[in-house]
Amino acid sequence: MLDFITKVNSSVNGFVWGYVGLALLIGTGILMTVLTKFFQVGRLGHWWKETIGRLFTKKVMRHTKEKGVISPFQALCTALAATVGTGNIAGVAAAICVGGAGAVFWMWVAAFFGMMTNFSENALGIYFRRRNEAGEWSGGAMYYLEDGLGTKKGMKGVSKVLAILFSFFAMLAAFGIGSMGQVNKIVANVAAAFDVKAISSIEVMGGVSLYNILLGVVIMALTAVITIGGVKRIANVAEKIVPFMVVLFVAGSLVIIGVHYKAIIPAFKAIFVNAFSPEAFVGGGIGGVIVAMTNGFKRGVFSNEAGLGSSVMVHSNSNEREPVRQGMWGIFEVFADTMVVCTMTALVVLTSGGLNGGVFNAQTGEIAAGFTDATLVGGAFNQVFSWGNIGQKFIAIAMFLFAFTTVLGWSHYGSKAWEYVFGAKSVKVFKVIHVCTIMFGAVMTSSLAWDISDTFNGMMMFPNLIAVVALSPLVMKIVQNYVDRKLKKKDVKPMLSYDPAIQAEMEKGLDD
Repeated sequence: MLDFITKVNSSVNGFVWGYVGLALLIGTGILMTVLTKFFQVGRLGHWWKETIGRLFTKKVMRHTKEKGVISPFQALCTALAATVGTGNIAGVAAAICVGGAGAVFWMWVAAFFGMMTNFSENALGIYFRRRNEAGEWSGGAMYYLEDGLGTKKGMKGVSKVLAILFSFFAMLAAFGIGSMGQVNKIVANVAAAFDVKAISSIEVMGGVSLYNILLGVVIMALTAVITIGGVKRIANVAEKIVPFMVVLFVAGSLVIIGVHYKAIIPAFKAIFVNAFSPEAFVGGGIGGVIVAMTNGFKRGVFSNEAGLGSSVMVHSNSNEREPVRQGMWGIFEVFADTMVVCTMTALVVLTSGGLNGGVFNAQTGEIAAGFTDATLVGGAFNQVFSWGNIGQKFIAIAMFLFAFTTVLGWSHYGSKAWEYVFGAKSVKVFKVIHVCTIMFGAVMTSSLAWDISDTFNGMMMFPNLIAVVALSPLVMKIVQNYVDRKLKKKDVKPMLSYDPAIQAEMEKGLDD
């Protein structure tokens, strides 16, 4: 059965992540960057001030008692909870192992343009969100497909089909990237760092370790307890764990990189040089560049999710009224995820003897004996924190926090997709199914869980990016409206919602 799934998934994956998919992904980012006049660079000071600069203000941090509504900071933490996952550790290591150090450069490229894709998605998410039957905000690509693209001549039926397809793909992705892929890496790292021989030596279910199964059961229980409480409980957990885990991981990474400071410049040189002149093990020449580029793009998207339309579903629950302001949190989300956390991981691998045959040899593509892409970063940490395997245990804990919060975030995404198709009253059915898929991740092979996640990601990408491109003129109008009002101080009517009733509601509480 697994062999059949592997063959089918391989065929679909090859199409989804082929030239068409990558061209659409990066092309959309380039398009939105150009149309918004390089907003992520030209308005760097402004979006930085409006995100990290307002981080500890009441407007950003204040909780609300309104059902299903969370603060902008909680929305960011929940979105980061879903994006800062195994892709930031094992995903970066896998990209380097397959595509060489040059893959990191292409991750940066994907993130740079992905900032404006994510910005556009989240601005559209706020603009097209609506109240569900429970009175909660619901937003996402399915809504701007139906209510945005659907208003264009002859597109009503097509947009509805695309919205439903996106929703099904999102549900499937919640089982892949948001469950099986994450749990697979949690189990692999915890089992390696905290091995309990008496349990791990017992094999059941066709050779699967009893330890893996027990870990899966524990993760299932924790997930069920939190996700049953809905977006507010998920957000409350995320805002406490995410800042802690990101700061802790970055601090630990800086120590590793600092110890190997002499390798920092060679590491950056390898990243830039090998992006265009790959090592022999990835094929060399044009073919090698394509391998490095493809893996960099894929792992970049797997990590920051820009272009998938996923984080829109939690950003839309924010109490922020300005589409552009919430869009700027999307820019910061990609920046923090890829430019900061992923870069830390890459430098840890490439400076920890990676250029001289340590845990990973950048010249030959060989991983040191006893390591896989899932445990490579732990091995790099162990080179510095070697006493009692502290380094490997540190990464196992970081991986657990990263991956577990991703499972929580994607539970919300999948729930919103389910809600669009089947209604809010039956969402608990999805949550039960999502929790059950965790066990599959605990017993699956690493490569299959990862490949399935890649496939589902790409399937979400197509309908979402079609909508973003089609609605790009609207995004331009929303941005220009914001710039005129907030930066040029013009007296113009704000563009806050497609719905006149919601527009009026948002205008009443609009701040300056």
